[in-house]
Amino acid sequence: MPSNNVQRYRESLMMSKAELARKAGLSTLTIDRVEAGRPCRLDTKRKILLALGLKVTDKDRLFGALSLLPQAPAPVSEPLFDEPGP
Repeated sequence: MPSNNVQRYRESLMMSKAELARKAGLSTLTIDRVEAGRPCRLDTKRKILLALGLKVTDKDRLFGALSLLPQAPAPVSEPLFDEPGP
């Protein structure tokens, strides 16, 4: 489930994915990933915002406020400390 409004906003402008990619200077694969809710760099978000005719200050409207929060680190598969033996 997408965690942003990029596809909804793009479609409301009757803009194709390829057109957005071209205007933003990104690949259509990157647009696919962003619209699917995958994480992306801040520069990618900025390019998409500007290509859609939005301002950088509209970021929360398009990407949601939660997109700016750091993601939880991946779980550690090995213990951080040696456990004392018996």
